[in-house]
Amino acid sequence: MIERAHLRIIQALAENGSLTAAANALFVTQSALSHQIRYLEQKLEVSLWQRDGRKLRLTQAGELMLQVAQQVLPVLEQTEQTLQAYAEGRAGILRIGVECHPCYEWLKQILADYLREMPQMDVDIVHQFQFSGMEGLLNHHIDLLVTPDAVNQVGVQYQPMFDYELVLLVEESHPLAQQNFIEASALQNELLLTFPVAHERLDVFTQFLMPAGIHPRSKAMQSMDIMVQMVALKRGVTVLPNWLALEFCQTLPVKAIRLGRKGLAKKLFAAIRESDDEVSYLQRFITLGKQSRIPHTL
Repeated sequence: MIERAHLRIIQALAENGSLTAAANALFVTQSALSHQIRYLEQKLEVSLWQRDGRKLRLTQAGELMLQVAQQVLPVLEQTEQTLQAYAEGRAGILRIGVECHPCYEWLKQILADYLREMPQMDVDIVHQFQFSGMEGLLNHHIDLLVTPDAVNQVGVQYQPMFDYELVLLVEESHPLAQQNFIEASALQNELLLTFPVAHERLDVFTQFLMPAGIHPRSKAMQSMDIMVQMVALKRGVTVLPNWLALEFCQTLPVKAIRLGRKGLAKKLFAAIRESDDEVSYLQRFITLGKQSRIPHTL
């Protein structure tokens, strides 16, 4: 069987041109190297090199071994480096599940910083689950779940990323735009544009409208950009995190209004398996998430 050491010997012979120089390059004695070459030739039953004056010349069989060495040795070295990076948490694939549609805008900033710091890491974003994001985490389909909803689950820990507030976004000449905050009843006759998620999973319904017995018309939209453009064209209103709403307020004729006198406060979490608590590339992502610059006030 041809071993890695044999390929290194052939490569050293070709690169150095003499037995003495090859032995020095391999940090072995000349006699030890000669013994290894003779052993390999006997094992393969073929001559690998010949003397040409004071230099060595590879035979046809030796040239074939050299071609293999030049192809295989770099692959093995790269593989070892990658495996070492895996072991040290510097390389791998971070699979992120997202249960928060507006979070994609936030992820753009975090992922850019993360990939600059972790150039050997790949990232895969998963937003459609066969069942739920939590089941995806528990079944190892993802490594980290970005979610605004922390639920008690054995084997899962939640890392708080940042606090934010859900706000109503309206066109700047809309009658509601003149108010500092609104009550749920103010939306009874409005068309509420939403993300394509069941009402039971949207906080504006479960924590603001339903408790007040208010059921406005609603329309689900796939594109957030189009949804906000519809708001700017007075075709409806929508609810977004304050940090995202404020960005749109700078570029479009829209205004953000507080939901209720005290506002609708939320927190974004990163959920990971407890068994992965010490995985360095996960913790680095969480640290960057906590350091993200998110506006907190309107």
